[in-house]
Amino acid sequence: MEELIVTAVAVIGGLAFFRSGWVIVRQQQAAVIQRLGKFQRVAGAGFQFKIPFVDQVAGKMSLKVQQMDVKVETKTRDDVFVHMKVSVQYQVLKAKIYDAFYELEDAKTQINAYVFDVVRAEVPKMKLDEVFARKDDVAIAIKTELSEAMEKFGYGIVKALVTDIDPDPEVKRSMNRINAAEREKVAAQYEAEAERIKIVAIAQAEAESKKLQGQGIADQRREIAKGLEDSVEALNKVGINSQEASALIVVTQHYDTLQSMGTNSRSNLILLPNSPSNASDMMNQMITSFTAASMMGDEMKKTPLPERERFPKREDKPLLGD
Repeated sequence: MEELIVTAVAVIGGLAFFRSGWVIVRQQQAAVIQRLGKFQRVAGAGFQFKIPFVDQVAGKMSLKVQQMDVKVETKTRDDVFVHMKVSVQYQVLKAKIYDAFYELEDAKTQINAYVFDVVRAEVPKMKLDEVFARKDDVAIAIKTELSEAMEKFGYGIVKALVTDIDPDPEVKRSMNRINAAEREKVAAQYEAEAERIKIVAIAQAEAESKKLQGQGIADQRREIAKGLEDSVEALNKVGINSQEASALIVVTQHYDTLQSMGTNSRSNLILLPNSPSNASDMMNQMITSFTAASMMGDEMKKTPLPERERFPKREDKPLLGD
């Protein structure tokens, strides 16, 4: 029984001794080997041997690119407080794994402090609009400062990105109102320009129309004059002088006008004299007619009618509408 126990203890001890003599390191990792508490070497990915119980794995470090998000509150040059989110991508440098493992206690805290320092040094130099327009400049400044500071500690800065700029809600509402007002101003300018173009186009079209209309009237009058000239020449050939021919043409046109008026049964056209003397004569005739009609009405009132004798006189009563 004692021999069995001794054998079991020896086997377990052998397995423990053998197990402590090797270590498996994953891809994109590095293991820091210490011998009796002192740095010995850096073990890369794969199956690695070490002296059992003498060499120990002090820690493993990831060689992948890591990302750290830092939120910073700062003030711009125009006294607007903004919350900025900065994403820093970093990784441990393979050539400086020793420095990355032994120099810094907490790399993330160190990176966070540098980001705060750079952001609060750069953003107060800019106005709020400039912060949005030049956020890449802020990111470059962060990357430059971090690269210089962290490289000696074994960390390389791959990229620094300003991923969010969040002003105070009241400031955002004001910016939206300003933007809306600016867009309305531009829209009003475009609408006014469109209206001006429309008015100019209408005026040009109207001018062209009047020009063509004038040309048409001129052509019409030219043709009328030519027709009259031909008519006078034709009448002269049959022995009618120019004065008589003109009178005959005027009379003919007058009757042609009357005939065209008579063809339309619904015409409400009134033909009046076209000279001042004729108009005066017509007015005198109208006054004479009205005077005669008035005198005739007075005579009729003085003469009793038979109908008045046959019907008794009724009392005048006010009508419903009086």
